[in-house]
Amino acid sequence: MRVSAILLLAVPLCARLCAQQAMALTLADAERLAIQNNPQFAAARLSALASYQVPIEVRAGMMPTVSGAVTGVGADSGSRLAAGALNNPVVYNRLGTGLLVNQLVTDFGRTGSLIASAKLHAQAEDQVTETARADILVATARAYFAVLRGNAVLQVAQQTVSARQLVSDQITALFNSQLKSQLDVSFANVNLADAKLLLAQAQNDLRSSEAALAAAIGLSAQTSFSLSEEALPSALPDQVDPLIQQALQDRPELKDLRLEQSAAERFAKAEHALNYPTVGVAGTAGFVPAGETAVPGRYGAIGLNVNIPVFNGGLFRARQTEAELRAQAATEHVNDLTNRVTRDVRFAYFDARTAFERLGLTAQLLQQAELALDLARGRYDLGLSSIIELSQAQLNLTSAQIANTSAKYDYQTQRTVVDYEIGALR
Repeated sequence: MRVSAILLLAVPLCARLCAQQAMALTLADAERLAIQNNPQFAAARLSALASYQVPIEVRAGMMPTVSGAVTGVGADSGSRLAAGALNNPVVYNRLGTGLLVNQLVTDFGRTGSLIASAKLHAQAEDQVTETARADILVATARAYFAVLRGNAVLQVAQQTVSARQLVSDQITALFNSQLKSQLDVSFANVNLADAKLLLAQAQNDLRSSEAALAAAIGLSAQTSFSLSEEALPSALPDQVDPLIQQALQDRPELKDLRLEQSAAERFAKAEHALNYPTVGVAGTAGFVPAGETAVPGRYGAIGLNVNIPVFNGGLFRARQTEAELRAQAATEHVNDLTNRVTRDVRFAYFDARTAFERLGLTAQLLQQAELALDLARGRYDLGLSSIIELSQAQLNLTSAQIANTSAKYDYQTQRTVVDYEIGALR
């Protein structure tokens, strides 16, 4: 009785859900909405744009800097600074204005290496954006095919309920005519109840898949979908090696780590340049409109400054060593990801090949299950077999129908995973 009550609730629930207006989508539409609405992709793209400002910031160190100054001094006129500095300039009452210009002449490639490192970091951020895009696309495709699979399984469940309801009604009528036993009626009703449970589960799975698709494309409300069927993708190559080579070349995660490795190497080169001198030019000029007679009315000077590192407690050596070790670590990260990508491509390839083989195998299974049910029904109608044989044939047919229905979408999903693993999702 409890099972019957649950099953009675399933029909109006389905009616309410089906009454919702379905949103028509193709896979391309779903992918476009997912990229457009996903905040993770937007954040990755903004981070990539921000990273392109870093080379400009670093390059500013090679550009001339010009600053203006206005200085007014009230002093014990003619006195000298006696503490806090090695030089002792004379201090006068004055009001002065002027410009200061500084230009780096050379730092023996340090700034250039820093600029190159920053550019490589920015390019690596672009690959992070591509990785986010691929993650979103594969998740959307999984959800899309899960909804198609859920709809197909739901149709199988509905057909199963109808078929078993018809068998139950026929056996009940025969029982009322004293041509079948109560056991036959009980078995038929158990099979019908099992079909209704399958229908309830199929409805729940479909709603869950639709919720996952709605989340993937950025819809906050529960939505029903009317999805277009997608053509089966092209066949996989006979060997996995070409796919592995494509993955090693195109996977954005590998591109990201290779760029980060190059950036680390250029940064190590920049840290090595700390040991070299820096040469700069400084100039200043201005006017003194008011002040002591000892202060000229205008001034100007230009100088060359050479900064030679002598001793800093091993700081520069430690920074260089740290940068070199991090560059070596980046190389090992690339090697590790290369191994994992190779493994993942093989797994995805084998799963897709198996899914493709299941297309033919499940079709054969369905054909045999339909034939077995026809034979079992004929034998049962002639009184040559028991209800158990007919029930088993019904169960086998339902299982074969679900397997055959799911095989297509499982293959499409696995084929999308292969495209993801080889870096072909764009």
